[in-house]
Amino acid sequence: MRVEVMQHYGLEKPLNQAGYYETGHHKELMKNVRGAIIEGRLIAICGVIGSGKTRMLRHLEQQLSEEKKVIVSKSVAVEKHNIRLTTLVEALFYDLTPGPKIQIPKGIEKRDRQLQELIHKKKRPIALFVDEAHDLNGNTLIGLKRLMELAEADGSRLSVVLAGHPKLRNDLRRDTMEEIGYRTDVFSLDGIAGSQREYIGWLLSSCTDGSVPIDDILTPDAIDLLADRLRTPLQIQLHLALALDAGYQAGAKPVTADVVESVLTGRLDDLEPTLTRHGYKQKDLVEQFGAKPAEIKALFSNTLDPVRTTELREQMLRAGLPI
Repeated sequence: MRVEVMQHYGLEKPLNQAGYYETGHHKELMKNVRGAIIEGRLIAICGVIGSGKTRMLRHLEQQLSEEKKVIVSKSVAVEKHNIRLTTLVEALFYDLTPGPKIQIPKGIEKRDRQLQELIHKKKRPIALFVDEAHDLNGNTLIGLKRLMELAEADGSRLSVVLAGHPKLRNDLRRDTMEEIGYRTDVFSLDGIAGSQREYIGWLLSSCTDGSVPIDDILTPDAIDLLADRLRTPLQIQLHLALALDAGYQAGAKPVTADVVESVLTGRLDDLEPTLTRHGYKQKDLVEQFGAKPAEIKALFSNTLDPVRTTELREQMLRAGLPI
């Protein structure tokens, strides 16, 4: 957001720097996830793009680190689709090895024995956090389960916290993933569902340090429109920034519902953006449902043959996709 727009509406910081927003749903979810971590469970936290998974994960990691009851480890590798079990094992070595000298044995047997010893020496539960876990392949997920068993065999507790789009939850339910899916505690993050108005109020109050009345920035009708049409913190931050920019250009203060309407896209609830928010790209749909790329494109544009459309939609519904 441009500085002049922020100054015009009294914002002291950009919308994406407001901080951590917590609803009753967040608090209950955090309590359950923390309990599962202490028990040494395999955990999956699933939510659509922009629902606040990463921010919640960082908040949880910070809390656990400050309490010092659980040792926090996490993979910082960027290319999640290329991550294999070896990468996650390396992350544990980096976070559990005292001192700056990290030596990871090249032999798998020696490596795993040394890791087991490292985990045992810590005398505390360990939680390995993996964000964007919907990009992990099935073999890596199964390997994580065996890694936890390695720790358990020595009387230690290693939990793995996976965070990803709803695709991760659906993948864990597939018949081919029974070995790990039945052993995973799956939690759904609904984000700010049902609390959009409260979130908008908190967002503006946080970014103005409470020094500007919300009614001086947005009309009640504008707030209602944003809350009714948008579902995630990311969507609200994006469209609110666009509305403030458009309002500044038009000299509107407060920003009206007409200005908000002008920046809202009508395709938010179309099939393609909906599936994308749930973690399904064209490549994923082609691979999972045996479709051709041209068929998926035609499905998105409503030009696919009706018989084939019905067939694909039935397959997607059975797999848990939101269509």
